[in-house]
Amino acid sequence: MTLRLLVAALLLTASPALAHFGAILPSDDVVTQNDNMTLNLQVKFIHPMEMHYMEMAKPQQFGVLHNGRKTDLLENLKATRGKSPDQEQSFTYWTVPFRIKRPGDYTFYVEPTPYWEPAEDLFIVHYTKVCVNALGLESGWDQPVGLETEIIPFTRPYGLWTNNLFTGQVLLKGKPVPLAEVEVEYLNESPGNIRVIRPPSDPHVTQVVKADANGMFSYAMPRAGWWGFSALSLADRTISHNGQEKQVEVGAVYWVQTRDMK
Repeated sequence: MTLRLLVAALLLTASPALAHFGAILPSDDVVTQNDNMTLNLQVKFIHPMEMHYMEMAKPQQFGVLHNGRKTDLLENLKATRGKSPDQEQSFTYWTVPFRIKRPGDYTFYVEPTPYWEPAEDLFIVHYTKVCVNALGLESGWDQPVGLETEIIPFTRPYGLWTNNLFTGQVLLKGKPVPLAEVEVEYLNESPGNIRVIRPPSDPHVTQVVKADANGMFSYAMPRAGWWGFSALSLADRTISHNGQEKQVEVGAVYWVQTRDMK
């Protein structure tokens, strides 16, 4: 083993890699006639359980799929600064208000600008989605957006109780990904941006499930709040970095919210 490989192995052993998650977090996942018709959405790149932000450049595309039609919302995004209590520096994330005008399912999606991760020696691109239901018309939540990679929900992705089973299918270029590894993390924050759960060990930070031969996976969510699902693949393209071609990790990310039954 070369000295370079030995050092890399020791670093990985000493500091386990944190799972990256793209995130689109709406102010609610179900909008009724008694609610404010304006959603507030946050678009972030984070380690959800550790409550750690990464710097996020302006995305390459951001939009919403409703009633089979896509609407480009990229120019509506506003850069915002934020940090968790454990961070010294603030980082950029993006916010946008969205006015609900018609009933139905609204699937918001983002394609970020590739993020260079020196610890992994590659670029990261997480294609992220979340679905909001409006005014009682449940139509469209299982429609694909047509992203390079994405998770198609087979469980209705809103109106979920704690301990519900979420089932989805991982697609890469429109085809199922056999035996895809899916990382699952809880958004570990209270309204005051304070860490709620302190995991007893590293394996408790990121849950991992494997998809079947058709790219299907399931996970039961044990706590109320937002849950992220991320399936990673290597793209068949590279990006130049400092004169060298580097691999691109593409992630299919989906977010759902659960509530306690009272």
